[in-house]
Amino acid sequence: MKIRSIKKEALNALRGNWGPAVLVTFLVFVISGLVPLGFEVPLSGGFEAWVLQEAPPLGATIVSTLISVLLLPLSIATVWYFLDLARGKSPKVSDVFNPYKELGLGLKIIGTSIMQSIFLFLWFLLLFIPGIIKSMSYSQTYYLLKDHPEYTVFEAITESRKRMVGYKWKYFLLYLSFIGWGLLSVITLGIGFLWLAPYISTSLGAFYNNHISDTKAELE
Repeated sequence: MKIRSIKKEALNALRGNWGPAVLVTFLVFVISGLVPLGFEVPLSGGFEAWVLQEAPPLGATIVSTLISVLLLPLSIATVWYFLDLARGKSPKVSDVFNPYKELGLGLKIIGTSIMQSIFLFLWFLLLFIPGIIKSMSYSQTYYLLKDHPEYTVFEAITESRKRMVGYKWKYFLLYLSFIGWGLLSVITLGIGFLWLAPYISTSLGAFYNNHISDTKAELE
């Protein structure tokens, strides 16, 4: 499927669902950004001290990092929300909190995120370009975990790498196609990202549906 068709499919999926999609984006942005900060600032001695200091105390950094790790399932559940949207389903805003209802799933998401970060860090240590290529190879990991919860962390990462063979360039071009919209969002002081983020996320979900998932043959 052409990139233009993928983006059109995403826009069709978002039609009538922009309100909840923007709400999910805003909600996750606020929680992911403000909750860790809400712990870091008091532990740094208050807002004024936090602003003036060059680096927060070690304890504040550790707590903030721990909170950020605990919020990883929320970010991945957001990816799944837009995947469901791309599939023509009607996900609820509350669905982004589902991983916290299943301890095993939440821990698997965190473990996957950590392992992916370690792998990508090692690749980026070699050279920037190999790191970018591998980040695209691993890009389908969380989608595969949604469709195949039986996968282990390493199985999901490996399967993503295998299925992305021949599709990395198209995935890269799909991202590049949003540059213009990104610049417009910057002009709006970032407000436009509340609409751009759902557009990108739903397009990535449509990419997975059409090229990577087990149902791609049916879609073709």
